[in-house]
Amino acid sequence: MLNPCSIWDRLDTVPEVGDGRTAALLTALTCEDNAPFAVRHFRPLPGEIAGRLSIDTQSSSAAGPSGTVERGFDVDQTNRSVVVGERVVVKWLTPPAPFPQPAPDVFAHLTSAGFTATATPYASVSRRGADGTEVLVALVTAYLPEARDGWEWCVDEAAAGRTGFAADLGVLAAGLHAAMATPSPTFPDPVRHAVPVPAPAKGSWWLRADEALREALALTGGEDGDWLAERSGALRAGLAPLAAPAGAGAETAGTPLIRVHGDLHVGQVLRWRDGYAVIDFDGNPTVTGADPFQPAARDLAQLTTSLEHVGQVAIRRRDAPGPMIAEWAATARAVLQEAYLERLTALGHAALLDRSLLGAFEIEQECRELVYAARHLPRWRYAPMGVLRSQYP
Repeated sequence: MLNPCSIWDRLDTVPEVGDGRTAALLTALTCEDNAPFAVRHFRPLPGEIAGRLSIDTQSSSAAGPSGTVERGFDVDQTNRSVVVGERVVVKWLTPPAPFPQPAPDVFAHLTSAGFTATATPYASVSRRGADGTEVLVALVTAYLPEARDGWEWCVDEAAAGRTGFAADLGVLAAGLHAAMATPSPTFPDPVRHAVPVPAPAKGSWWLRADEALREALALTGGEDGDWLAERSGALRAGLAPLAAPAGAGAETAGTPLIRVHGDLHVGQVLRWRDGYAVIDFDGNPTVTGADPFQPAARDLAQLTTSLEHVGQVAIRRRDAPGPMIAEWAATARAVLQEAYLERLTALGHAALLDRSLLGAFEIEQECRELVYAARHLPRWRYAPMGVLRSQYP
């Protein structure tokens, strides 16, 4: 049998599914000398996985007494995820992502805070270059059996008119935010407070949202673009609460800020055999240079708007009646937000939510959806436009 630590010499390219290098990586996570790679541990691997893996000396394929095998996911992904032994997932970043990257620190923090409503994080793997730079190569987490993301299971709920799930989402989001606000060795000071920033100033919430609106107006053409332009004044007026953080002043603390998920929509919430799990703490791929400390309302607004998008998907793909979906979305939103605030209060963190910001962040999010559609997925435009048309008739 080969020395498990020799796998580090064979990671010059991203492993293919089934070539054994992903399983071999799991055996090498505890090696003392991984240079030029570095391993950061969060929790031990499941014992049955750690004990079953080996490296075949002839084929370098993953094999063991119980026939441990690798397989991929039957979905399109930006990165390459490999399931090993039906217990562990290794997400290979393609290409490796330059640091700073939020996921490793967030994994360490959530582990310390005792947050378990996610795929259990086991380790991260990075590589250091000769010039001192570091890139994130892989993330190792638990595999969640029978998992479906919200663009599948939540659309089923919308088409059926069911809203009971929304309370579970609210509780999940509140638990995540309460955990983010809990001190840990990784984030010893996890809560900050907004300070007054003049609305036009660089870095202000209002400017960021206004720029999103301007981009949406510039990139959305045709009848949708004309409709959007006619309502640009109303949309910009809706951003006004972001011009000065609520409560911010010379002598008072401003809105509480925490490290938010940053891309919290139903697609990041898996429904699996044992419940719900929030995943993907890599940040928002459409926003660069954003401060990781944001109001909790930003996450909640994005999660809420994603319910509206689910409704639009149900109308288009499941022929769900528009009036029924409008009622479904309104009810689901209300249930989610009520459950969120109740759970946040029960956890002693009610002050984290500044409700005055929700509407403005929702407008900003719809603008970002339009920008994303224009730049990456034109067919997606119908979803944010359907929401805006229903809200600004």
